Amino acid sequence: MSDTNLHPSIQEFRQFVQQHPKLIQEVRQNQAGWQPYYEKWVLLGEEDPSWQAYKNGQNAKIETETETETEVEAEQTEKESEETGKEMFNKVMGMANQLDLQKLQGHIHHLNGALENIKQLIGQYQGVKQQFPSKKKTPTFFHKD
Repeated sequence: MSDTNLHPSIQEFRQFVQQHPKLIQEVRQNQAGWQPYYEKWVLLGEEDPSWQAYKNGQNAKIETETETETEVEAEQTEKESEETGKEMFNKVMGMANQLDLQKLQGHIHHLNGALENIKQLIGQYQGVKQQFPSKKKTPTFFHKD
């Protein structure tokens, strides 16, 4: 059967097995089938640490070097984000120092006045509504005389 006729997940598992040659050796030595390993691969995924034992020595070294490089990059990214955070904090503090508190207080006072006017309008509308309650429509009954 050619590889093109296989289900895509089985093709992926075959590639995974090629990257883990010790897995092939174990299956041949134990004369076990591939099914349990395939099920474990489907459930755990390729990145599970339990597969490290089946990698070739060279592949395992490359894998650990890649993980170390990734950790170093993560630390650098974290340091950069801390520096960016400090820069942002300094900018905010600079803007706060430039704020004119008198102007800010004036704006707040005007906003408060506008809110009071809105509150009065709502109160007037509710007063008018209470004075003239809406007439509820009652059902019309027809009677014979």
